[in-house]
Amino acid sequence: MKNIASALVKAQKAFGPALKTATNPHFRSRYADLSACIEAVIDALNDHGIALVQQNHPDPNGVIVETVFIHESGEMLNCGQLFVPASKNDPQGYGSALTYARRYSLMSACGIAPEDDDGNAASRKVDLKVHPKVNLEDHLAAIEGSANSDELAKVYALAHDACMGDQALIIQIIAAKKKRIEKAKKEKTNG
Repeated sequence: MKNIASALVKAQKAFGPALKTATNPHFRSRYADLSACIEAVIDALNDHGIALVQQNHPDPNGVIVETVFIHESGEMLNCGQLFVPASKNDPQGYGSALTYARRYSLMSACGIAPEDDDGNAASRKVDLKVHPKVNLEDHLAAIEGSANSDELAKVYALAHDACMGDQALIIQIIAAKKKRIEKAKKEKTNG
């Protein structure tokens, strides 16, 4: 477990937020869907040699999902099984339960939560108006100029905090982080 544990710690430093980009029409609320949760962690996991696998196990009343991390060394970490009952005994009921189980199993295994899950988003947006967006430009420049993955993780975390929950700004820093990671990959290939 030495290799996978070390790699997970490094990967977790680079996890992004699970952005609430989907809308639940029944409750008129936004939530982080499965793709947002995967997007928040997959690059960091893969960059540190970790594959994400979500295994399904049979159950007549719903679905059971188990998130598993597989390190390039061959070490594996099983994160436990999560059962979610199917709301209806039809493909849509099971499909919905599967998506729900995969999302929550992944968030639990990675230690992430949807951004602004603490209910303080409104107060953060008010605070953002006090701080000019020029400050974000400094954070974007720091992301672009980061020398290695550890430094990138630190400046990204600071930039994320500076966004104070504003999704439009968070999307900008995520894009800057991805651009810096791609640039580092090209430098490594050409170097």
